[in-house]
Amino acid sequence: MNIVERRPGDVEQLEQLIRSEKDAEQRDRYRAVVLAIAQHMTQDIQATLHRSRGFVQRWTYAYRDGGIDAIVAGKPPGAAPKLNPSQQQAFKQRMDAGPTDADGGVCTLRGKDAVRILEREFGQSYSLPGVYALMHRLGLSCLKPRPRHRKNDPQAMAQWQADAPLLSGK
Repeated sequence: MNIVERRPGDVEQLEQLIRSEKDAEQRDRYRAVVLAIAQHMTQDIQATLHRSRGFVQRWTYAYRDGGIDAIVAGKPPGAAPKLNPSQQQAFKQRMDAGPTDADGGVCTLRGKDAVRILEREFGQSYSLPGVYALMHRLGLSCLKPRPRHRKNDPQAMAQWQADAPLLSGK
């Protein structure tokens, strides 16, 4: 492995980064590069750091090609969202609007209802935990106070209570 210092002072900067780095894996990336610049063999670097050959080569070549900034691992990108941003907002508005006649006469929407809505209206299949994660990202809460049925009439209930006979015989 023929790795040379890209800029004067890189070794000193790497040694300072090694001393200040708290993440052990990142610290080993810096150490691998310092040892490679010091012309150590790949097998020796592997033995010193207790890392694989691929680890040593990946990060020393990253330094060779891009400098110190290339040694820092990026965050893994993760899977692309199933719904684009406009669909996510449409789903949020649909959930905020509450149940419709197409929802089978329920008085509130649950997670299983959200799964069904996503399949029927948006053409996307989600698991129940996936729906809860989506709702959390959109700022929707799955915990709500006890729902009231849409046919609930507070005036009729108050009238019934006022007209009801006393239940106790005393």
